[in-house]
Amino acid sequence: MKRSSKVLIGTALTGSLLTGGTALADAQGWWPGPKEVRVMLPDGQSNPAIANGVATGGEVAAYQSSGLGPTALNPSAPEGTPERYTDPSLTEGAEGVTVTEAQALVVLRNIKANLEAAGLTPADVITMKCYLMKPPGAESADYAGWNRAYRQYFANVDLKSNEVVSVPMGTSPAKPPLLANRARPARATMEVASLAVKGWLVEVEVTAAYKKR
Repeated sequence: MKRSSKVLIGTALTGSLLTGGTALADAQGWWPGPKEVRVMLPDGQSNPAIANGVATGGEVAAYQSSGLGPTALNPSAPEGTPERYTDPSLTEGAEGVTVTEAQALVVLRNIKANLEAAGLTPADVITMKCYLMKPPGAESADYAGWNRAYRQYFANVDLKSNEVVSVPMGTSPAKPPLLANRARPARATMEVASLAVKGWLVEVEVTAAYKKR
């Protein structure tokens, strides 16, 4: 049985993006060139949150970050609490922002800084893993809050129109994102029993591809 998917092709040399249909079951033409990054998108979607998968050629230089968590930037909150690992300046004026969402905004900003130190940007990210803990008193991890924060830094440019898509923060009306970014990494998000630092609810690691030099 064949499954049809839309394919977004980005070359490591130019970063240019081209769309084309490919049947994954056939796999003909899917194998990337030695310096290519190929991103498979859900069929028929112009603004998907994540990719179905990413293929990289054997000569694509890649960078793997460590797992990064939030920085303690809220001195008004007690040490060791989730609220301590938020940055009030990122959520100023927004209503209904969850603590997981607020932490994730700090984490993604830390990811951006980590990538820039390695000569990369969030636009170069091809895979992502996110580890979530449930907030105190909650039944499960706050996936919705994480996804809202994610859209502030990733997958917020419509791939057909090239227009920046407004995204919500908390329960506030949607606004332009903190960082406009076309990238749709292949992504996994999972709830874990604990993280390395008391008070952390979010930890993220990414893989990014360098452009050809």
